[in-house]
Amino acid sequence: MEVRRATAEDAEAVARLLHDFNTEFGDYTPGVAVLTERIAALIGQATILVLLGGEGPDGLAQLQFRHSVWSGALDAYLEELYVAPAKRSQGMGKALLERAMDAARAAGATRMDLATSVDDKAAIGLYERCGFTNREGLPDGPSMLFYERDL
Repeated sequence: MEVRRATAEDAEAVARLLHDFNTEFGDYTPGVAVLTERIAALIGQATILVLLGGEGPDGLAQLQFRHSVWSGALDAYLEELYVAPAKRSQGMGKALLERAMDAARAAGATRMDLATSVDDKAAIGLYERCGFTNREGLPDGPSMLFYERDL
């Protein structure tokens, strides 16, 4: 499975995939043109790292990094993982996730976190098969909730 790192020149393809992702799940999107401009700037500033899968491209993994006060190392946040519906169940999601973990390690990250909805069984299965642990309900830690709000 071909997976490569996106450059600013790939911004429109990344924008199209992110727009399709949010449209598929009924979430807000500012549109491909706005996303293209934002993504080009963020990739150019190395604020995000995006991996593209397939020839279309047909999937992406988007990472952001932050320094951890607890470990002194980088943490990686998998902000988005998306595979176009026609390309699902062919190993692209796993390939993107594994390459994202490799890229995070290469950048010096020692931990990766992500979030997904409880009804996205395919994503949950992929994340657990790749070694991610849902901390909720584990005896050694409290349940965690993810909150957000507009500012």
